[in-house]
Amino acid sequence: MDKHIELVKKWLDDKDSVTVNELRENAVDANAAYHAAAEAFDYHAAYYVASEAADAAYVASAYVYDVATADDAAAEAYAYHAAEAEAGFAAYWVEKYEKLTEGE
Repeated sequence: MDKHIELVKKWLDDKDSVTVNELRENAVDANAAYHAAAEAFDYHAAYYVASEAADAAYVASAYVYDVATADDAAAEAYAYHAAEAEAGFAAYWVEKYEKLTEGE
């Protein structure tokens, strides 16, 4: 299992179990992993699933970091999202990752 997805899943289970710094580092690392996988895909189509899985890990990681660090103005923008919707968005990307990597 991808370490970025594992951290997102940990946050989904308990939002206080992960620090903001861990979320930030996770999003940055997931973005770097995505770009590496996307570059590999550019050279060989067999890396498509890895690229898509890395993208899912990045989107989930970046989203939970954004939610956790929202300032007052951003918090108002997020206000229309219930906690379930926020978790649902991150969970969607976790599920997409898991489907893409099924059988590995």
